[in-house]
Formats: sequence, C-alpha cells, structure tokens
Amino acid sequence: MLQRSMLALLSLLLTLAFTAPPAAAETVLTYSNFFPPTHAQSLLAKAWCDEVKKRTNGKVSVQYFPGQTLTPARQAYDGVVNGLSDLAMGCFAYTRGRFPAMEALDLPLGYQNGTQATRAANLFVEKIRPKELDQVVVMYVHAHGPGLLFTRDKAVKTLEDIKGLKIRSHGTSAKLVKALGGVPVTLPMPDTYQSLARGVVDGSFYPVEANLGWKLGETVKFGTWCLPVAYTTSFFVVMNKARWNALPQDVKKTIVQINKEWVAKTGQAWDQADLKGREFFLAQPGRQIIQLDQAEGQRWRQAAQPVLVEYEKSASQRGLDGKTVVKAAQESLAQAGGK
Repeated sequence: MLQRSMLALLSLLLTLAFTAPPAAAETVLTYSNFFPPTHAQSLLAKAWCDEVKKRTNGKVSVQYFPGQTLTPARQAYDGVVNGLSDLAMGCFAYTRGRFPAMEALDLPLGYQNGTQATRAANLFVEKIRPKELDQVVVMYVHAHGPGLLFTRDKAVKTLEDIKGLKIRSHGTSAKLVKALGGVPVTLPMPDTYQSLARGVVDGSFYPVEANLGWKLGETVKFGTWCLPVAYTTSFFVVMNKARWNALPQDVKKTIVQINKEWVAKTGQAWDQADLKGREFFLAQPGRQIIQLDQAEGQRWRQAAQPVLVEYEKSASQRGLDGKTVVKAAQESLAQAGGK
C-alpha cells in the first residue's frame, strides 16, 4: 500500500515538472497619460506601448491608462516616483517650481515648429542632465509647436496694437504678455473658449493646434504669427527607476531605440496638429493671419528679453546657474534648427 502511494506521488511530481510554466514570466508595466484617448499624443503613446510588446517579443507588455484614469495630470510624475504607475506622460508646467531647469524650455525663445521644439527639448536634457529628474528614468521629452497670439476683434500688427489688450495666458506666456504691453489674464484652457466668445478677454496665446483641438478658431478672427517670441510647453515620458533597473539589458536597449524613434514621431504629430488647426482657423469666415516683418519681429524679441532675464534671476535663487541654463536652451534650439 505504501509502495503504491509512493509511486503515485512520484508520478505526480514528474507530471508537474514537465507541465510547469516557464521561469521567465512576462513583465507587465503600467503607463498613465493625462491626454484623452482620442488626442494625437495619446494615440501615439498607445502605439509606443504596442511597439514595446512587439519588439521585445512579448517579454514586456504595457497596460495603457489615458485620460487621467490612473493618476491625475498634476500627480503623474510623483505617481511614477512612488510606484502608482510604472510610466507616465505629463506636463512639467503643471507643477510650477518643481522643475526649475525644465522651465527654461518654455521661455519665448522663438520656436518655429513642434519637430524643432521636441528635438531641442531632448538635446537640452542631454546637455544639462537636470538633477530635478534624478528620481526617474527619462524615456524622452517633447514639446508642442509655437505658442502664438490670437485676438478676437483687433488685428495686432505691431507692439502698439497689443497695449492694454486683455490676453488669456498662464505661467511664462503671462509674463510675455506683460512684457509686450498687454494685460495678462490667467485662465485654464477649458475656460478659454467661453471667455473669448463673451469678450471677457481680447485674445489668447496658444499653439495653433488649439484652434481645432479646443475649437478656439471659432472665437478669434486674427492670428499674429509672432514667431520671434514664440514659446512652447514641454512634456515628459518617464519611468520608475526600480522597474527600469529590473528589466533585462536587451529589453532596455530595445526601449531606448524605440524612444529615439518616438522623439521624431511625436514632433511630427504636433506639427500635423498645428497644420489642422491652421486649416480650421482659416476655414472660418473673415479669418486673417498676420506675419511680422523682420524689423517688427526684432522689436518683439527685444521687448521679450526681460522675461529671460527674470528667469535667470529666479533660477539662480533656486540654486541653478540661470544664465548657463538659458544659454543651454538657446543652443539646443539652434542645434535643432532654430533661428
């Protein structure tokens, strides 16, 4: 009886040995994004997740959570640090003061397009390696196309035209409005449409894509292509350090390569969105785009210089070499093809 029991147990152990699952289980990562599911940057982030699974042959899969369904926009970065998500896309400017070096990218440096801004943002991070990002592993950063001036009823062709106008803005763009002679009015993007439509403000600074994305092109008649003082807003894609360090080297190498490819794809996506925003704006009745000539553009650039000087002083007070950081941002923009 005992012998039969031992034989049965041995048979069971042999069966389990041959049917046991492989030792190397699939790694599942979570990715939080504040952009809504239909936004171009959300679709591109989802494509990044799919590409990681494809090119790691299923060793790594990524569960994607768009539209703040995992972590709110303002908590995206800390969510990665604290392990609430393994990866996240977020906006540096949503937590002002938290990323003093990265704020330099949002200065009115004269961005021309999203591809250039995104390339410059990554060059900047490589150049200065901000200590404020040491808690995470940076996959890549990106930035939208030029932030420009749009107005309701008055065409702004010169600096004199903007004086006294109430311009919706925030953060760096609010400082730019003040430097140019306008009156900055701080409003979140969701409130901008109604504020423009009702005449609460006379205009707004925003990237061209918002004409369609937020339908702002329905509320403004004039777009001033003030490219010499165009600003951007920078975004991050970061990963939890412990989760990154736990990945095999071949997987890390694959993800790094995908990240490089997504820098170009992301910049192009911003440019495509700007193109559609411009088309939507011009499709509305009576719309006009105003180009600044070289001399007027130089006047705007000169008027905006105090914004850069103020940043340099503020950054120095926060333990950075403000002048060096601004110079690095300007050099990165030039290296990316800027003027």
